[in-house]
Amino acid sequence: MFDVQQIRKDFPMLRGLTMQGHPLVYLDNAATSFKPYCVLKAIENYYYNCTSNSHRADYDLSQQVDELYEGARSKVAKFIGAKKSEIVFTSGASMSLNLIAYGWGIKYLKPEDEILLTEAEHASNILPWFKVAEVTGCKIKYIPLDEKGKLTPENVSKTITKNTKVISVAQVTNVMGYVIDVKAIAKIAHQYGAIIVVDGAQSVPHMKIDVKDLDCDFLCFSGHKMCGPTGIGVLYGKYQLLDCMDPLLTGGGMNTRFDMCGDVGLQIPPLKFEAGTQNIEGAIGLAAAIEYLEKIGMDEIAKYEFELRQYMIDKMKEIEGITIYNPTADSGIVTFNLKGVFAQDAASLLNSKGVCVRSGQHCAKILMEFLKTTATLRASLYFYNTKEEIDIFVEACKKGGDFLDAFFND
Repeated sequence: MFDVQQIRKDFPMLRGLTMQGHPLVYLDNAATSFKPYCVLKAIENYYYNCTSNSHRADYDLSQQVDELYEGARSKVAKFIGAKKSEIVFTSGASMSLNLIAYGWGIKYLKPEDEILLTEAEHASNILPWFKVAEVTGCKIKYIPLDEKGKLTPENVSKTITKNTKVISVAQVTNVMGYVIDVKAIAKIAHQYGAIIVVDGAQSVPHMKIDVKDLDCDFLCFSGHKMCGPTGIGVLYGKYQLLDCMDPLLTGGGMNTRFDMCGDVGLQIPPLKFEAGTQNIEGAIGLAAAIEYLEKIGMDEIAKYEFELRQYMIDKMKEIEGITIYNPTADSGIVTFNLKGVFAQDAASLLNSKGVCVRSGQHCAKILMEFLKTTATLRASLYFYNTKEEIDIFVEACKKGGDFLDAFFND
């Protein structure tokens, strides 16, 4: 049975911390998540009991670390329904997307080719493709969003052409928060001979993912948004695609040989993409985070977050002058503005009440034109949030109608 109060005891950041003299209410989980004790202990164990490098030595201590590091790879693979050989450790979703853009995009795309994106994408899923277009001369096109701000398979079908070689989209965008039908879009892409790249940064932490069922070609996500450490991420790729890609980084560990003439032999995937000393403790911590999420159950997490979101939306609709940009989204992301209050000012007001939300353009600068605003507020939920926290958040938002009085005279 899902018991949020019991779950909250697993997180040191939820041990009764205060901010501005108020109980801490953390609603910025789309940016990063809190870490449970089991993750911290896994990292601590590496530093206390088995510090050494991986894939570098023939002594017992290093062998122990090899088992932990490769065990983490196996854990990630099982978590998303992939093969171990299809899991590349990176520094995060941004690096994973760059690896695809440089290692596959620049290698294979030509001037007549097209890359399809949407206006709702995060900078990490737009800027690398800008660079690919600059280098190769290929074209970038945008698939129109529907009136709600969601990507639909129908609009993909209307936009894709015989020249389309890549569709790169977020399964859940970090502002609009809609869950898109990746499986249907992948089918359309493959009918045209294109590949589909999925930014899973906002989906993998919150719902059960099976890459084989989705039939996506690549999936990228970060550990720190799913109770894992910062600085660790994952690139999943179908093995045949990884095998024909170029590595983004070169150096120790990713080669089998090289000589004075410049003749270099590369490791097979995934090791050919992991040059240098890796974030070993990050991978170990990510494995611990996955074990923790699996123990709770991804379906249980998704169900609870949806119920919590519905409660938040219902309460927010009671606030006079509030604009909610994605009231029907099916994730824990709620994007909004308070009438007459600039987003950053509203975030400062909420901060004075102990409430943490994101304000600004959320690295989705193109989307602001679609929303017809310059900046928004974003509250994002995770499975350790409560209805009581939402009540505190809503009461703080109600003071936004008279910002100066609320901020200075409360």
